[in-house]
Amino acid sequence: MLSGAHVMVHTANAEMDKAFFRDVLRFANVDAGNGRLIFALPPTDVMFHKAYENDRHELWFMCADVDAFIGGMKQHGIACTAVRDEGWGLVTQLTLPGGGRLGVYQPRHARPKHAGTPARQSSAPKRRSSRKRSVKRAKRATKPRRSKR
Repeated sequence: MLSGAHVMVHTANAEMDKAFFRDVLRFANVDAGNGRLIFALPPTDVMFHKAYENDRHELWFMCADVDAFIGGMKQHGIACTAVRDEGWGLVTQLTLPGGGRLGVYQPRHARPKHAGTPARQSSAPKRRSSRKRSVKRAKRATKPRRSKR
């Protein structure tokens, strides 16, 4: 099945925004050639909202403490909006050096337990253990163990 996700941020100044992701947010990255940096993201989840149009997507980052995040951004000269309490989280937006905005919030909602790599699914049918193997396992499990002295 799927092995990951790739997010593209369209920006008027890609060089400045790449430097922000690399130097300020300190996201690990690789150069895919010709200066096209691909950044690793923290654990990520996806949510679907009812909309009246398709093909509109948003990128939000999560943090443990939105006030501390805003303080860190101020040290780098990055502007953030005032915090809004949306119920599901405390929300701010930062302005990227290239002029675009990204949402950042401190979540109050539940998060998936396995936000990492999805489990691999095999198309091969699962092998069933024979009754004989099942009986052997059951006997082994009930057999008293010798203590080592």
